[in-house]
Amino acid sequence: MRTALVIGTGLIGTSAAIALAGRGVTVHLRDHDPARASTAAALGAGTDEAPEGPVDLVIVAVPPAHVAATLAEALTAGLGRGYLDVASVKGGPQRELRALGLDLSAYIGSHPMSGKERSGPLAATADLFEGRPWVLTPTRDTDTEVLNLALELVALCRAVPVVMDAEAHDRAVALVSHTPQLVSSMVAARLEEADESAVRLCGQGIRDVTRIAASDPRMWVEILSANPGPVADVLSGVAADLDETVRALRSLQSADEDKRRDGASGVEDVLRRGNAGRSRVPGKHGAAPTAYETVAVLISDQPGELARIFADAGRAGVNIEDVRIEHATGQQAGLVQLMVEPSAAPGLGAALQERGWALRTS
Repeated sequence: MRTALVIGTGLIGTSAAIALAGRGVTVHLRDHDPARASTAAALGAGTDEAPEGPVDLVIVAVPPAHVAATLAEALTAGLGRGYLDVASVKGGPQRELRALGLDLSAYIGSHPMSGKERSGPLAATADLFEGRPWVLTPTRDTDTEVLNLALELVALCRAVPVVMDAEAHDRAVALVSHTPQLVSSMVAARLEEADESAVRLCGQGIRDVTRIAASDPRMWVEILSANPGPVADVLSGVAADLDETVRALRSLQSADEDKRRDGASGVEDVLRRGNAGRSRVPGKHGAAPTAYETVAVLISDQPGELARIFADAGRAGVNIEDVRIEHATGQQAGLVQLMVEPSAAPGLGAALQERGWALRTS
C-alpha cells in the first residue's frame, strides 16, 4: 500500500492515518469539518489536500449511520482500488450497501477493537491499535486484492486480524462492548444524585466499573442505534439475572431460615457464574488468562515515584505483567498493585523492601 484516503478524522480515522503515515504511506485526509482534517494533518496524519487520482485504499471512519452513504459516494466516484470502513457495527452498513445495488467486490467491512473515552483527532495516537484485534468481515463478493489491502492495513497498524461474519460480529460486540457501556453508565447514573458523603467513599472498584461511563453519549447513541437488537437481547439476559439477584437479596432479609438459605444460594450462584465468565476473558497478548500474584506497594504522589518503583523491579529481574494504582482519599499517596508471576512475588517484595519501599500485606 502506497496511498490511502481517510474519510473522517476522528479518533479512529486519525489514529489509523498517523500509523500509516509513520510507515511511509501517503495519506490524504477528508472530513465534513475541514478544521478537523487540518488538525489531523498538523498531528502528522497526512495531508488534507485531495489526492490527484485513485488511492490504493479508502478508509471510511464515519459514524455507523453515515457509513453506507459515504461508501456509496466514494465507490461511485472511483476514489480507490479498495474500500474499507471501521464502524463498530457491520451488518447494517452491509445491508444498506446491498440495497443500493452497488458492486461490493472492492469493499470489506472492518472494526478495530480499540478506542478511548475521548474522541476527536486530538485524542489520536499511532499505537492505538497495537496488539488489539481488528475484525474483518469479508463476503463471498470481496475481491482477494481488497482483503489483502485490509490485511496490510491491519499489519501496518500492528493490530491482530480476526475474520468474522458481519452478523456474528454484531452479536459479539453487543456482548463484549455495547452492553458493558450501558451497564457502566447505569451504575454511574446511581451516583448522580447520591449523597456527597457516599460519593466520597468511592474506591477503585467503582472507578473500574464506571470508567467507560465517561464516554461521549452522542457517539454511543449512534453506535447503539445501529445495533439495537443484539444489545437488547444481551440486556434482557442481564435483566433476568438482576431480577433473580434482587429476589435473592430480599430473601436474605427474611426471618425464615429456609428463605435466607435460598437467598444466599442465589447470590452465590450469580457470583460464581461471574467468576466463570471472568476467567474466559483473554489475558496478556490475547493468551489464556493467567493468575498473577499481587505485590502491593505504598507510594507517595510525587514526580518520579512510579519510574523509581519500576526501575527497582527491573533491577530485581522481575517483569511486571500488569499494574493498578489506587489513590488514597484525602492524602497525596496511594497504593500501586504490581501483578507478577507467582514465583517472582516473594523475591520482588523482598527486593523492594530492601530499597526502602513499604509493602501492604493482606
